[in-house]
Amino acid sequence: MPTTFTFGEFLGARSVIGSTLAELGAEHPNLWVLTPDIGATLVEFRDKFPDRFIDVGLAEQACVGIAAGLAYDGNIPVVSGMLPFLSMRALEQVRSDVCYPNLPVKIIGTHGGLVGNGGSTHYAVEDLALMCALTNMTVTSIGDPLMVGEIIRQSMTMTGPIYIRLAVGKKDKVLYEPGEHDVRIGKGIVAREGTDATIFTHGTTVAQALDAADELAKDGRSIRVVDMFTLKPIDEELIVRCADETDGRFVVLEDHLAYGGLASRIADVVADRGVRLTTFERLGIPQVYAGFGDDEELRNKHGYGPAATVAALRRAVSAQH
Repeated sequence: MPTTFTFGEFLGARSVIGSTLAELGAEHPNLWVLTPDIGATLVEFRDKFPDRFIDVGLAEQACVGIAAGLAYDGNIPVVSGMLPFLSMRALEQVRSDVCYPNLPVKIIGTHGGLVGNGGSTHYAVEDLALMCALTNMTVTSIGDPLMVGEIIRQSMTMTGPIYIRLAVGKKDKVLYEPGEHDVRIGKGIVAREGTDATIFTHGTTVAQALDAADELAKDGRSIRVVDMFTLKPIDEELIVRCADETDGRFVVLEDHLAYGGLASRIADVVADRGVRLTTFERLGIPQVYAGFGDDEELRNKHGYGPAATVAALRRAVSAQH
């Protein structure tokens, strides 16, 4: 995996997937890669290990079913495709063929959230709610392309399935210096320390949250930014600690429906553990079909763009007990 990229530069997560899988294919002779006709980034693996590469065509259900069969036979299958279809069209196969028997199938995909300008049929905006609801499924949403390779590597030893959500994956901002954080599935990353409020986020909106924290710093406000890249199992201890250390002031920002994703996961932890908060605000897609447009335009339109994020943080830090 490339290590010469540094904070602020751009790198395609798809290229990281391709190079990582090609590398892991040599280490794991039982690693198979499957795709429903979305294999342009998998050329390295296909060329090195053609006998362990399957393109089923535009048939996500079949792709997941074949992956489950391979897993039953002792293999490590990776399914790579577009998440709107892997999470929706193949949901029954993911639930019954993969999660029910708890098989080590890795589902890696792009177009999570309002990216790609494909319209509502091509946006994965319910996917995290669906995947978090499935028994045995680990659910992640990655913003930094350099993290993708590490998460894939860690997933190789998992006994159950994992869902790895990405944006378009062609030009992604590197958020962290290599080695800057201990990246572990199931643990959140404190991307920026702060004491006045915490903003929790994941995937494509991490960079936006960091920018918003920078904006409030101009007013002398200290905002903690948490990259909660694993939604399930969620880092409960970090949530509790943030409530204690940032005066119970929470904002949750995500490129997903405002209900059902990360905000709902955090709300469950807060309720179940009896955590007292000063304020809790969720920023995400309302209950609408978002329409066409680039992702920045749509975030602004639906109330969770950069300006809305700054405004929510200002409300949080000024909230009264």
